[in-house]
Amino acid sequence: MNWGQSRGKLKETWGRLTASMTHRRTPRGVQSRDRLSGRKEDAMQVREIMTGDPICCTRETGLPEVARMMVEHDCGVIPVVESRENRRPVGVITDRDITCRSVAMRRNPLEMTAGDCMTPTAMTARPETSLEDCERLMEEKQIRRIVVVDERGSCCGLVAQADIARKATEHDVAEVVREVSRPTATASHR
Repeated sequence: MNWGQSRGKLKETWGRLTASMTHRRTPRGVQSRDRLSGRKEDAMQVREIMTGDPICCTRETGLPEVARMMVEHDCGVIPVVESRENRRPVGVITDRDITCRSVAMRRNPLEMTAGDCMTPTAMTARPETSLEDCERLMEEKQIRRIVVVDERGSCCGLVAQADIARKATEHDVAEVVREVSRPTATASHR
């Protein structure tokens, strides 16, 4: 191998190495470090992008009221909480839940409650959770929204895929959308 070939090979290897550094994932709970400059960067946290104090409902809230809340607050998901006082999440209800678990099943949504249609689990994160860990949870669970809880376990925010799209890098947004959108074997109805 002559000097020109050697130099070309070195440039190619360096290009791959620096590209992989640009799109790396930081391990949980570790500050991000720019490996080329050695400079530490604080990872973006959920609190920086979440919608704070989201509207919530209880299992007993009627579907017509849930739908009105979605229209009034321009949202497609509402956290379902134990009570309005403690706001501990017990699930979430989406516009898709209402469609697939009532209308598509030929059930009368006017006679149903959030508890009848909700997804009975809510994936949660804390305000200090890194955006990267939040993205990873969305990808692993294939969900588009995560409920944010405070130190008491009460709902204090919501992170949606759209929030990530507005704040994260183009690469991270593409990765989250791709992973969350993978086809699954499970249906939306119960």
